[in-house]
Formats: sequence, structure tokens, C-alpha cells
Amino acid sequence: MVNDLAARAAQYYWHHSIDLGGGVVTNGHKGLALCKEEADLILNRIALPGLSVLDVGAWNGNFSFDAKRRGAGRVLATDSYCWTHPEFRGRETFELARNALGLDIEAREVDAAQLAPETVGEFDVVLFLGVFYHRYDALETLARAASVAREVLVVETLLDLRGMDRPAMVFFSGEEANNDASNWWAPNELLMEALLRRHGFADIEVSKSPVWENRAIFHAWRSTAKRLAPLSEQARLKSKLLSRRDKIVRELRRPFRRLIG
Repeated sequence: MVNDLAARAAQYYWHHSIDLGGGVVTNGHKGLALCKEEADLILNRIALPGLSVLDVGAWNGNFSFDAKRRGAGRVLATDSYCWTHPEFRGRETFELARNALGLDIEAREVDAAQLAPETVGEFDVVLFLGVFYHRYDALETLARAASVAREVLVVETLLDLRGMDRPAMVFFSGEEANNDASNWWAPNELLMEALLRRHGFADIEVSKSPVWENRAIFHAWRSTAKRLAPLSEQARLKSKLLSRRDKIVRELRRPFRRLIG
């Protein structure tokens, strides 16, 4: 039985490394240790037992499974692009993992643009991980994810323009970002925080990603009733904004740059 499970898992491309039991671990683009570290950063600070969780863009389902194992009540995994992609075959990988783990998790093929209280309901926790920058309609889909989040919305995204002291976002027209034409946008943290506050989240914490330096995790809380602990200073994303002194030095040097080409 274990050999059969391993053989079936080996037929697919996996983004997440998932321990299916019996010594079978999917060969994910993200290793098992990295997946665990990322899940801990995202989920450990939320008092999950009994809470409802919506995982938007679930793909292989790693965060859906982790939320359920940590005591979440209702968990709904949704996806569209990866679940219907002919090479990723994400829905098949999700179903294989869900069956192997025996977890009571719902699944619906829903595009992020279709999220609304009328279509999926409202959830205590909404995970919007690795989705924002892949969406041409990024602002609209963020608004939709926010509309179904009762307590906390967790956003993980690519970042850029971090040295700017104003909210801003880069648009990629081709494959400028990691040679991936599905990467459309990269906000700076000031923009993401501003957007989340516009959607009614009172407390926003930004932690550094364990994956890449130019990514971050945003915990946006409507209230902190379900927060186990504030974000530690060690886990916090460090600002790249220039100090006042550095800005003055930069401006003083600017004419000399023009002179020397």
C-alpha cells in the first residue's frame, strides 16, 4: 500500500513537500523543513481550534492540511489556476494528499475573483498565500479575500520598491520577475499595509519570509482576540527605508554621479 502511494505521488509535480505517512513524502519544490517553517510562521500565532479557515489558491493543500491538524474547525480549500493546469494537475495532487491523510477538508474550484460572502460564506481566517502577485486583478481579488475574512487575513506576497517611502507597486509586463510570466505585480510593504487598513484591518504585522528575502507575510487582524502573541522583533520584516541622514547623503552625491556618468 505504501509503495503504491509513493508510486502515485511520484507521477505528479508538487509545489509543497507533504508527509503523507508511512515514510512517503511528496517531492515538492519547497522542502519539508521549509514548508513546516513557513506554516509555523503563518499559523502558530492564531488560536486555530474551532475556527473556520479558507485557503485561497490551495494548490497541493499544505496549509489547508496544517490548519486542520492544528485544530481548525471547518476548512475549505479553493483553487482554480493550479487545479486546472494541465501540467500542475493540482486538484489531483490535492485529492491524493487529502485521501492519504484522511482529513475532513472541503474543496471547491473557485477563482479568487469569485470570492464573496454570497459565494463561499465568511471565515474566521482567510489564507491568501502566494496569490496577490500572480493576479492581473490583484487589488480586486485582495478586496474579495478581505470581504470574507471575519478575524484575520494572512497575505504572503512578492515585494519590490522597498526603499521607497511611499506606497507603491511594480507592474511586470512580461517575465521580468523570476522568468515567470504569471508574476504581474510586486508591492512594497507600505502599499500592502495601506490596502489592508482600507479593508478594515486594525492591526497589521509584517514578518519576513523564510523562503526569499524579497517576500513577506502580512497578518491583518480585525481584532486581536484570536492572536496568541504579538509578532516577535526577531521575526519582524526589517525596513529598507533610507534614514534621513542617508537620504541627505544620497542627494549630495547626486550631482557628482551625473558628472562622472
